[in-house]
Amino acid sequence: MPEPALTEPVKPAAPAPSPSPSPAKSARQVPALWLALLATPIAAGANSPVLILPEMAGSFGVRPASATWLVTAFAWAMAVGTPLMAGLLRLRGLRTTLRVSTVLVLAGTLVAALAPWMALALPGRAAQAVGGAGLITSAMSLAGSVRRMGVITAGFGVLGAVGPLLGSLIADALSWRVSLAVSALALLAVPAVTRTAPRIPPTTAAPFDARGASLLVALATALVFIPHCPLPAAGAALAVAGLLTAHVRARPDGFVPATLLRTPAFLSAALLACALSTSYFTLLFAIPQLLAARTHWSTATIGSGQLLALLTGSFLSLALAAVSARLGRRRVLTVLITLGALAPVTAAVSPWAPLLLLVAAMAVFTTTAGNATLAVYATQVAPDAQRPTVIGLFSLCYQLGGAFGPAIAALITLT
Repeated sequence: MPEPALTEPVKPAAPAPSPSPSPAKSARQVPALWLALLATPIAAGANSPVLILPEMAGSFGVRPASATWLVTAFAWAMAVGTPLMAGLLRLRGLRTTLRVSTVLVLAGTLVAALAPWMALALPGRAAQAVGGAGLITSAMSLAGSVRRMGVITAGFGVLGAVGPLLGSLIADALSWRVSLAVSALALLAVPAVTRTAPRIPPTTAAPFDARGASLLVALATALVFIPHCPLPAAGAALAVAGLLTAHVRARPDGFVPATLLRTPAFLSAALLACALSTSYFTLLFAIPQLLAARTHWSTATIGSGQLLALLTGSFLSLALAAVSARLGRRRVLTVLITLGALAPVTAAVSPWAPLLLLVAAMAVFTTTAGNATLAVYATQVAPDAQRPTVIGLFSLCYQLGGAFGPAIAALITLT
């Protein structure tokens, strides 16, 4: 799935309290491993059904193709839930966000694991994803540095890569229903994070911009469904984008701040993250098909090779995040853009199988390292009061890559 993604951060709304200190500037910091545990199990939970969809379909009495909606519902809810939970963090503070997220993850896990019908399991998966989005947003808001953000995003890469295999092993050993509870492991970190995190109060006293939030959710929904029904979804996206633009002009300090959309540093970071994410998810689905067409490798060999490549790229991204401060922003961006461009070009022209696996490692490296570095760059251009908003909008751009990538991969492998 989208690893989490599917996954930070102008003028403060008036009247508003004085901005609270950012986590990066606070004397108290939650250990990075607790933040990783709070956020990364969601990546494994998103991908855990991938290899066991036929078994789940048989249990629900539906076709395997219909069971894929369990993955789609999770991806959609992550996309629309991220800016909503970021808004909750901004309006109600960290502890309320953690409590609401915990309730959603627990309730969604119970519903998805116990549902006798798929129609009931779908809202359970969606609740899991929205709650997970809240946990991810909270973790990213507490990271504060590229190195600490790198621990989170590298964890996303690793657990996202092993998620399908982990779900399959749990299903074989226990039940496929237990595999749907993987994301609930994130709740183990909630008490420690709540206890050790600096007290972050709400960053605005302005009334909730319900219309702005609704329009953003509608726009994200339309964009997510473009790969599935291109013309209707694209038309709806254009119409909603026009309404959202008019609303932002009328309420520039609302759910989508006008000054943030006019900040080139934020826009460039968010668009580059979306591009790298789209490339990664395209190659994630396309490379196994390309290997099958260009080699005589078995399915098990292809799966094992890609898993090793994804794990390697994820760990290398952690190394880049660790040295990014010494390299400087210009060099880091040069590495990300160069490798991000080379990966799809190499996949298109290379007939050599090991090079395709190197492409998979390059793709997860650029998107994982990019998510860590670009998220921090994006938050640095906004006041502390807008930090949760930046996190939500930036993460939404990353999640959209998870919607576009598989559709592009299908076009590539079918032509």
